[in-house]
Amino acid sequence: MNDSPAKSSFEQELRRLEKRVEELVNTLNQIKEENYALRQRNEILVSERAGLLQKNESVRARVEGMIGRLKSMEHTA
Repeated sequence: MNDSPAKSSFEQELRRLEKRVEELVNTLNQIKEENYALRQRNEILVSERAGLLQKNESVRARVEGMIGRLKSMEHTA
């Protein structure tokens, strides 16, 4: 009979730990989902960045070409 309060206390602590573990598992699953979403978003942004860099290089080359043509027109005039 003296074990009953100790057993009850032990069971309460066990339930508390079980609840905490369950919360941690839920948090871990949420973090995994967020991590996956962030990785997907990062891939999209990296791809968009590469496209923008390519467009930027193309525009730069066209502008340099125009400047070169304008300079040659200036020298012939």
